[in-house]
Parts: sequence; structure tokens; C-alpha cells
Amino acid sequence: MPRCGSSADPSSAPVASRAVQSVATSIATSTKRLRDQAQSRSSSSSSSLASMWRDVQGSNNWRDLVKPLNSILRDEIVRYGEFVSACYKAFDLDSASKRYLNCKYGKRSMFEDVGIGNCGYEVTKYIYAAPGTETPRWIGYVAVASDEDEVRRLGRRDVLVTFRGTVTRAEWAANLMSALAPARLDPHDPRPDVKVESGFLSLYTSDESASRFSQGSCREQLLGELSRIITKHRDEELSITLAGHSMGSSLALLFGYDIAELGLNRSGRKSAIPTTVYSFAGPRVGNLGFKERCERLGVKVLRIVNIHDPVTKLPGVFLNENFRVLGGPWSCSCYAHVGIELALDFFKVRNPACVHDLETYIRLLKCPKLGKIEKNHGDQFGNWGLNFIHKAKELMRRENFDAWAWQDAARQVGNLVQSLGF
Repeated sequence: MPRCGSSADPSSAPVASRAVQSVATSIATSTKRLRDQAQSRSSSSSSSLASMWRDVQGSNNWRDLVKPLNSILRDEIVRYGEFVSACYKAFDLDSASKRYLNCKYGKRSMFEDVGIGNCGYEVTKYIYAAPGTETPRWIGYVAVASDEDEVRRLGRRDVLVTFRGTVTRAEWAANLMSALAPARLDPHDPRPDVKVESGFLSLYTSDESASRFSQGSCREQLLGELSRIITKHRDEELSITLAGHSMGSSLALLFGYDIAELGLNRSGRKSAIPTTVYSFAGPRVGNLGFKERCERLGVKVLRIVNIHDPVTKLPGVFLNENFRVLGGPWSCSCYAHVGIELALDFFKVRNPACVHDLETYIRLLKCPKLGKIEKNHGDQFGNWGLNFIHKAKELMRRENFDAWAWQDAARQVGNLVQSLGF
């Protein structure tokens, strides 16, 4: 009688061995097939982006790409949103730090330190802005697609400029100025009818105080760096992509207009370098004259907005593009959004903590089914909101942190939500 664990029939061992080998071979074949399919999909996606990148960057105003949202465009929006999110993750709000109100990390390591080290871009310059008479603080960065595999995937060498949104008290004050002023960015043709929000314009052009990290205004830093990059890559296919969240989207649009108005994207080239703005939760920036001028200059703007986000309805709650029928002198006083809108709806649960949050925008774009929110799904979005609140409370507990900014922001958004009935 065979012992426990031994084979009753020694001749069956080869059969069992062959069965195991057959299963192993089947698994290996299936694994290879799945790997090949994944590589094929990746290759197909890459080649598709390379072949249609101009459309994705808005050459045809995103015709047939927004409704329904094209998967390649969705991936690009998410990618640029994560580049903007890096600004928040890298901004130093520790008042005890030597890099307080600056970037926590060096240019060479920043992407890796914030978790996107394999992005294929390299940071070439940090950008600083001075709100009012305050000390300049880090507002964003310039980066260039440097990895040649990434350049081939994109179909061109992409020059990227990103801006974070409002964090400090002085920046909130700049946001709430809500008065139109002539942009006058072209010294040879001031165009007095082209007006922009004075707080954003001041943030973009002011150079009120010196900083050991920056020289010149936000505008001067940007124009100088972009000129350098365009000259360096003058013989290559380029794109200029500007991305920002909230206040940062306003700076992105101002810079896009400035580039086109000065002709920087056309200098020494047969055709203009495509200039595209990805605006996340952006407010209105200028008047109807500004909108029309941006369109005439070919600045492409994709506005990604939550339809319940009150910030996207400011400024110009009453005088805006919907009142163009007034005509005459009123048109100069009406604020107007620029570009094509991609409308998201993720606030049916009325959670004010996530209504304007960039991470929530990105999560919804990654998981579009979450946009169809049922009442019993509210807890999931509520948890995101609670996480946002906890982050805010943690910031307020830090020594010498100016809690007024967060309290005032909540008050402003809350009042607006109530007054407009969102």
C-alpha cells in the first residue's frame, strides 16, 4: 500500500509532468499575448497622438473631440493637469523653511520628488510673481520635453509653462480686485479696447520687490525663457502649452495672449508655433475685446470647468458675454470667457470642499463614470472633500500660517454659492 503523499502509479508521473508543462505553456502564451496587446495599444495610442497632436492642441477648436470627449484628448488633459498639480505639491508653505513661499525642490529633481519622474520633461526655469507689494513667491515653472522617446510620442517638442492657483492672502486680494484695465502689453500698439482684470494683470507684470530667487516681473521671466528655448530649438517642430488652475489659468491665458500679440511664436518661422492654454477651473480674464483679440491671434483655449464651480463664473457675474446684445460702450465693460468649454458635473452632492479642487477635476477625468453621481455615491465625493478640509486645517495649524486666506476663501465661495443658488 503506498505511503501518504506518494504516487499510486509511478507511470503517471510523466503524464502529470506533461500536464503541468502544458498549463505553464498556456499561461506563458496568454501572458505574452496580453503583453503584446498592451504594447500594441500603447504603440497605437502613441502613434495616434503623434499624428493628431495639432487637433489635440486645438487647431480646429477641438471639433468632434469634446462631445463626446476623445480618449486621447482626455489623457492629454489629465497629463497637463498633473503637471499643474505638481506646482501645489512642490510649493513650500512652511514658514520655518529657508524656502518658504518658494519651491521645495531643485529643478533637476522636482518631477521625481512630486511623483512624476518619468514624464519625459525637464524643468528649465522657475517662475516667481509679486502680488502687490508682497515678496515674490514661486508661481510655476517652465519645462521642455527632453526625452527623445517622449518627443516622438508627442509628435513634436513641447514647451510647457504651468501655474498654480491662489494660496496666500495677497493672491486672494489680487483675485478679488475685479476691475478692468487696458492690457497695453504691446508697446507699439497699446489697443485700449483690450482690457483684462487688473488684479491678474498686476500679478503678471509687477516687480515691486527683490527676491534672491527671481529677477524681474513674472512677465519678464517668462518672455526671456521662452525666447531662449525657441531660439535653441528653432529648427524643430514645437508647441507651446500653457496650463494653470484657478488664478494660474488666468496667468496662463495672459501669457498666451502676450506671446501672440508680440509675435514671439512667429519670430523667424514660416508658420506660428501652436499656442494652447489648458485652463482648469479658470475665472474670466478680460473683456469682449480681449476675447476677440485672442481668437484673432489664434490663441487656443480649452476651459475645463465644473459647472457648479462658482470661481468659473467670476468676475462679471452680471456683465459678461451673455450680455453682448447691449453693444456700444457696454461691450468694453463686459467680461468674457475665451475658448472652448469642456463642462464637467461632479458637484450634485453640493460639497463646497471639492467644487474647485484640482485633484477632484483630475480624478473625474480619469474615471469619467464618476461624473454620473447618484445620491448614494455622495459619500465617496464627501471623503475627497473631507481630505481637502483636513489639508487646509493642517496648513492653518502651522506656526505663523496666515489662516485668514483660507477663512476668507471659504466665506467668499460660500456667499457666492448662496447668492447665486448653486
